[in-house]
Amino acid sequence: MSRTPVSPPSPEQPVPDPAAAGTPGGGPCEGERGAEPAAEPGGGLPADLDAELDLREAEAEFAAEFAARTPQVPSRWVRWTVVPLLVLVPLGYVVVSAAQSRGAGESEQQMVAARQLEQVYPTLLQQRIYQVPVPVGSRYTRYLETNSWDTSVFYAEFLTTAGGLDTFLAQIGTSRAALVPGKVAMSAAQCKAAGWNFAIPRVWAGLTLHRFGDKPDHEVTVDLTYPDTPRVYVVSTVNFQHGFGGGS
Repeated sequence: MSRTPVSPPSPEQPVPDPAAAGTPGGGPCEGERGAEPAAEPGGGLPADLDAELDLREAEAEFAAEFAARTPQVPSRWVRWTVVPLLVLVPLGYVVVSAAQSRGAGESEQQMVAARQLEQVYPTLLQQRIYQVPVPVGSRYTRYLETNSWDTSVFYAEFLTTAGGLDTFLAQIGTSRAALVPGKVAMSAAQCKAAGWNFAIPRVWAGLTLHRFGDKPDHEVTVDLTYPDTPRVYVVSTVNFQHGFGGGS
């Protein structure tokens, strides 16, 4: 078989490009890339791209919600502000309560001291309970009442006349003849509670009445420095544990 000799191309004849072979206007690379995704009718995004965007939005919302639920570590200034307040506020409450309690105690002491110094006339009920009938017309009358779970003590002081002294002693069941010259019937504790001072030089006379039954005990001391205007000091004690009279 004879071969037909092929003459080399002339410089004027262009050499065909293998990469350009195929469809007119483009090579096989355009065929390999494939066609661009077609747009949805009405100008919207393709269904696959829309679903991917929805998934990303859902992931972002979940991440934001998770971050909101995760406890955050407070900043340094918050710790330095809140923690001292949690410590100082209860401490301040304790200090204020202690100051109020102390103030209440001081006020009570001042009130008791004022009652010892203030002229207060005892009520008729108090006079009947403690059997301390203050004579009518008495002056500079003062009293103090103390109570505990088993004992009540009534301190009274008044300035009266000679006749008023006799009347008072008769009403408590005794007389002027029972007064012992120079005797101070009150104990040191009773004198301290009432704020009385019997150490000053006066004409003192006193008596003590211990009774059983429904009558309280009495300690009576009288200042007879001025016989026409004696000053009477009385302590009446009611003991609830042993009944009136203190059981002695």
